[in-house]
Amino acid sequence: MQEPTVQIDDERQQKAREYSRIQRRLMLVDLVIGALYLIVVIAAGWHTSLRAAILSRIASPFLNVLIFALALGLPYSLLDLPLSFFSGYVLPHRFEQSNQTLGGWIVDLIKSLALSGILGGILLSIVYWLLRAAPELWWLYAGGVMLFFTVVISALNPVLFAPLFYKFIPLDDDELASRLTVLAEQSGIEVTGVYRFDLSTRTKSANAAVIGLGTTRRIILGDTLLESFTYDEIETVLAHEFAHIVHKDMPLSLVINSGLTLISLWAVHLVLRWGAAAFDLTGIADPAGMPVFALTVGVISLIAMPLGNAFSRWRERMADQYALEHTGKPQSFADAMVRLANQNLGEINPERWEVVLLHSHPPLAERIAFAEGYKSTKE
Repeated sequence: MQEPTVQIDDERQQKAREYSRIQRRLMLVDLVIGALYLIVVIAAGWHTSLRAAILSRIASPFLNVLIFALALGLPYSLLDLPLSFFSGYVLPHRFEQSNQTLGGWIVDLIKSLALSGILGGILLSIVYWLLRAAPELWWLYAGGVMLFFTVVISALNPVLFAPLFYKFIPLDDDELASRLTVLAEQSGIEVTGVYRFDLSTRTKSANAAVIGLGTTRRIILGDTLLESFTYDEIETVLAHEFAHIVHKDMPLSLVINSGLTLISLWAVHLVLRWGAAAFDLTGIADPAGMPVFALTVGVISLIAMPLGNAFSRWRERMADQYALEHTGKPQSFADAMVRLANQNLGEINPERWEVVLLHSHPPLAERIAFAEGYKSTKE
């Protein structure tokens, strides 16, 4: 069997294991902070005190919801800011994975908060209007609204949201652009272009994707990928991404996630209806129930996460197989996975419990071995 042309960097793997361990701990701390914050708000009665203060000044139900959400979310954002700064700026720099300046990180944070605030405010306003207008079936209608939001955001992402953070320019490498366009056509996928984006302004990690829907669908390649990967390796990476479209993974994921959303909203409905008196709420549409709403959704999401990750790993394995079959370049695929491990500081062989609970992709060691095994069957 031919040896891989790219070798795993053992020193980088040692760093990757440490990096992953710290990230897991930070994720746990973040979850605990969020849960404790909501529990304290409810237990101390701050949710009802805040509602009373807002209602004494503003009568509009629409504004009440938005102001309550802002008053609830702002203290948490400030409380979580040191952790966000450490995990998003300090830690990547410590492990030499970030190129971002402090000013750039702050600007991105402000953009993210503004974007999530606007979109979240719109969605929250609709959900609470449904709570008032259809108190028994609001959760069903809200699930449909969230599905619609997801589709619209996915379609608008390449032209409206992603450009807020990155600069996208048509790829000036005609040979590579042609190869990837032909590869897409062979998969029956129409793309509006191949674009390069300035990933190196933020990170040393490599990435590529197919984003958008319909007329907004396009191939995007990080400059960090273009500088480090061969044409054949890039082809196998994109063939994997095309596989998700061929296999209709997005519609399938939407169906599954919509089902999970409905379960979460139905659970919220039960908790708010049965626990309104216990939480001193005037009804299920009371904005003071927002912390209960958030805590319930968070618990359901956490419970469902291993199942969602298992589904994702299954689809990722299917996409890997498609990439190998469609390109016929298993060695290039294996080399691409090794480069990703080295460049992105990815742990190739994490603990099994970590994979089951936290990983949406199979371990890199498994993916590399799969490509090597596929290659050996063709030789």
